[in-house]
Amino acid sequence: MRIFDRSGQELIVNQRQNQLLKFLYSHFLGRCALKVLTLPFITHIGGYYMNSRFSKRKIQPFIQQNQIDMSQYEKQEYSCYNDFFTRKIKKEARPICMEHDLLIAPADSKLTYYSIHQDTCLTIKDTVYSLSDLLKNQSLAQEYDGGTCLIFRLTVDDYHRYCYIDDGTKEQDIYIPGIFHTVNPVANDYYPIYKQNSRSYSLLHTQHFGDVIYMEVGAMMVGKIVNHSKTSFQRGEEKGYFEFGGSTIVVLFKKDIVVIDEDIIKNSQNNDETRVLMGEKIGIKR
Repeated sequence: MRIFDRSGQELIVNQRQNQLLKFLYSHFLGRCALKVLTLPFITHIGGYYMNSRFSKRKIQPFIQQNQIDMSQYEKQEYSCYNDFFTRKIKKEARPICMEHDLLIAPADSKLTYYSIHQDTCLTIKDTVYSLSDLLKNQSLAQEYDGGTCLIFRLTVDDYHRYCYIDDGTKEQDIYIPGIFHTVNPVANDYYPIYKQNSRSYSLLHTQHFGDVIYMEVGAMMVGKIVNHSKTSFQRGEEKGYFEFGGSTIVVLFKKDIVVIDEDIIKNSQNNDETRVLMGEKIGIKR
């Protein structure tokens, strides 16, 4: 899988995260590590460390390793690694496209487009889902048959705050806990696990794009989803943020609502991703 920017240039990215995940999922020693790392008390310890002052030492090496331009972010003193991870960007660094018939990206991310059909399989964080499996709600999934699914994959070097894509109102968040189970961990060396990440979604009643499902998918280990408690919202307003861990946003539109930009569709058809920034145009209202 390659990643392209909006001008069509291929981006050279740090593959350490993908290489680590491949090792954890596909090798015996990696699966043994996962059995330990996904224990509840281990994830709590990891979260506690990321929120402690001892984690500050990780910040500067991470900035240098990932070549993060800190001039784009608000200046502040970071008390811990999670404080840095959830840093806020300057408003002028992420201008929000305010033309209401244009669809915007909710986050800095690597974007994949899917056209939704009954047999559509969505690949999210190395797990394949049907839409009904993803939502744990078959009747709701059927309402989006023929529609559009956008998967925004955030990696550790991305800005981890995300925004609303339109004005509207929101129903109550639905939380789905994650599942992790190794299958025949000695004999099978090809993704020998069954897992589904923890995720949270809400139904947005938007003014210009109809009823939209907006889902956040957390990291399997210490990742945490933090959504602000609001029932009404405006385009570009912050919806929430992810604490440490690469994370994903899934946005679903009903049939005949949006037309996604051609470069994004073309890249997705080639099993490639498109680098997008929060607030930039990625499609248009049909």
